[in-house]
Amino acid sequence: MNTAQAKRVLETALLCSTQPVTVRDMRVLFEDALGADTLKILLEELQLDWAERGLELVSVATGWRFQSRPELRMYLDRLNPEKPPKYTRAVMETLAIIAYRQPVTRGDMEDIRGVTINTQILKQLEDRGWVEVIGHRESVGRPGLYATTRQFLDDLGLSSLDQLPLLSSVEGQAAVLATLNPADEDGTQTSLSLDEALVAVETTADTVVDTVSLSHDAAEAEAIDPTDTHAPSADAPESPPHD
Repeated sequence: MNTAQAKRVLETALLCSTQPVTVRDMRVLFEDALGADTLKILLEELQLDWAERGLELVSVATGWRFQSRPELRMYLDRLNPEKPPKYTRAVMETLAIIAYRQPVTRGDMEDIRGVTINTQILKQLEDRGWVEVIGHRESVGRPGLYATTRQFLDDLGLSSLDQLPLLSSVEGQAAVLATLNPADEDGTQTSLSLDEALVAVETTADTVVDTVSLSHDAAEAEAIDPTDTHAPSADAPESPPHD
């Protein structure tokens, strides 16, 4: 099989797959006749071949996939006007703490945020497939250690945590993560524009809140658990953290 044929097989497999394709699976396509280095060269050539098209070939945590380019998202949204679910400020800040400080316990998160974290917040992140318990800290009560998953990286369009932008504040980190979009079922996922997110978080505090898509009033209205009264407000002191 020549290079052109190999690229054609690889391209077809990637376009037809609804999930990222690993290098191991790519080798199965060719009955191990092509090594990892050769496949990497073919993938790089495919990236160049698609450089001027509406789809791009990218490497994410669980493999390689074709996805739509961020600048075309506004057009694709017209075909699927349903908006992705919005998450409260508390959810996004909790996710940011886990992503940037992992592995962390619930007590660690509460110390950083300065408020008690509702159990439902962590459950929502676990149900979404973005975080999981990877172990337990050897301390009183052996609290669970939370970390992000490969699904989280895939949805963010990243191959590793090292690609997360370095931001000093939890609010800024939450603003970047707030641009997450769930993957499309047809395999042509939209990806996160880190540049757009960084521009948003480097402006004013109000813009940061808008980027997270929540004001304090909206957070109360869209809270996961309407009985959660632990979030701080302008009229009440913050609740103390609890492990």
